[in-house]
Amino acid sequence: MFKDSSLRRSLERIHWIHALGQLGGPIWVLTRFSYIPLQRETEIWAYLYGILHGLCITIGYHRLWAHRSFRANIILRIFLAVVGAGMVQRPIIWWVQAHRAHHRYVDTDRDPYNARRGLFYSHIGWLLVRQDSSKWDIDISDLLNDPVVVWQERYYIPLAVFSSFIVPTLVAGWGWGNWRGGIFWAGLVRLVISWHCTFTVNSLAHWMGTQPFSQKVTARNNLLVGILAAGEGYHNFHHQFPFDYRNGVYWYDFDPSKWVIWLLAQLGLARGLNTATEQAIDECRSQSHREQQREGRCLGESSRANRDTIPVIEWDEYVQQVQNGRALVAIAGSIYDVSGFLDKHPGGEQLLRSACGKDATAMFHGGSFDHSPAASDLLSTMRVYIIQGGGPVEVLRTRQ
Repeated sequence: MFKDSSLRRSLERIHWIHALGQLGGPIWVLTRFSYIPLQRETEIWAYLYGILHGLCITIGYHRLWAHRSFRANIILRIFLAVVGAGMVQRPIIWWVQAHRAHHRYVDTDRDPYNARRGLFYSHIGWLLVRQDSSKWDIDISDLLNDPVVVWQERYYIPLAVFSSFIVPTLVAGWGWGNWRGGIFWAGLVRLVISWHCTFTVNSLAHWMGTQPFSQKVTARNNLLVGILAAGEGYHNFHHQFPFDYRNGVYWYDFDPSKWVIWLLAQLGLARGLNTATEQAIDECRSQSHREQQREGRCLGESSRANRDTIPVIEWDEYVQQVQNGRALVAIAGSIYDVSGFLDKHPGGEQLLRSACGKDATAMFHGGSFDHSPAASDLLSTMRVYIIQGGGPVEVLRTRQ
């Protein structure tokens, strides 16, 4: 009886649709590729179409919607949503929710693709089991307010079929008469290869490479992943500065996605490209080996020098200003104006607003919320007041 119950629970945990796609797709490819000849034109088309799909994931799903690292007009958003659906990685809302959870709970049991559970699990294993999204506590209100995202979710299946299989088949069929090759090579084979190129960001980029910006998390810079995933391989930098529209921050870094975003901005299709300051990048890199100090060592010298010039206010005045509409957060005795960062916060605007008017020290420095030195540096630029006497500690007030 016990064995039957355990088996039943194990079977219930399997995500059968994902398992069918992730395991059945490659098996079908391996058993059929020798029967369908690959024409040169179809090979080139599959390669170019695969690059386009990959960019729609890195630029759209990831940098635009997951991290809000730039803004895009509705024409670009529709294009990214339609073509991105052809990667068959679920709708934007699901993808972004899981990815924001990954950043918020990285390397913990609440991380959907926790790298500490092994290379196979972080690469594809996490997709084969059902994820309990109720544990993530992720704000996706910005997505629910985006009509393009809502529309894509509603019509996701026909959009995915159209973009992933119908378009490549029609192009190859009408273009050079290769209907079977279009659906097989430019459709299915391209899709399977693209999947695993994307998955290397979750697996290889948390397993092998350098850690010039942070040794606290498993994320690493990996050039191979950058080549396979359109520049997403500079993952150690990305985990420190997720709001930056670049992954490869230096000019010589292979990051096609940042180049395309920059070009889109020149064409007027994108705007508001967010970047980390050079000071934050340099200081975080030079002090990454001291990350065990939770207060962070990336605070700029200018912020220390100006400590005595910052106004001192009472706790009640801080609370009153929040009630009057200011987006202020208290952390470790200082008050920060986060109004310009609400729509850029990786955890979502709702989470940041929930900290306003409170002592958010534990949220910023504690447990799964422990922020990086780069985040400390960014926070230091927002300080507007010092609290007289430090103010009450939220954790202790809650316990009382």
